[in-house]
Amino acid sequence: MRCLDCAALRRRLAAVLPRWLGPTGSVSVGVSAPVAAPGDARRAMEEARTALRAAHGGPEQVTVHGPEDLTSHILTLLPLIPARTRHAFAARLLGPLRDHDSRHRTDLLPTLETFLECDGSWSRCAARLHLHVNSLRHRMARIEQLTGRDLAELETRLDFLAALRAGWR
Repeated sequence: MRCLDCAALRRRLAAVLPRWLGPTGSVSVGVSAPVAAPGDARRAMEEARTALRAAHGGPEQVTVHGPEDLTSHILTLLPLIPARTRHAFAARLLGPLRDHDSRHRTDLLPTLETFLECDGSWSRCAARLHLHVNSLRHRMARIEQLTGRDLAELETRLDFLAALRAGWR
């Protein structure tokens, strides 16, 4: 059974569809794993629907998701959570940082985002932000204080990463 190459399909569609979609149109496609027997059709349809929900509203004009996109990273499942729920979660978690940044002209949200992009590496994050490591530690302590979360915990880092990727600001 041959598996569909989602990346190749996206490239083909992206080469043809934009002239019909116009500058603001978009297409999302969900693909399932191949069906080996008629009894697998229901599972395949549900998998394709899930992939389509994950692809919907993607950043590109043509987005194609398949089963590998649903298992490659936990954050790929974020679009399956209703937008209102994602945004409420992000607002609760990141709201105190946004409010603090707004009131005090600080950069706690960008600091947190950079820290997570650097996989929690103090030295890489400090270098990217052009800060001394101690200054970064003070900012991170302030983030923990304002949110009541411990950034040493993996679950906390995943929550913050999910909130930052939820599309809320």
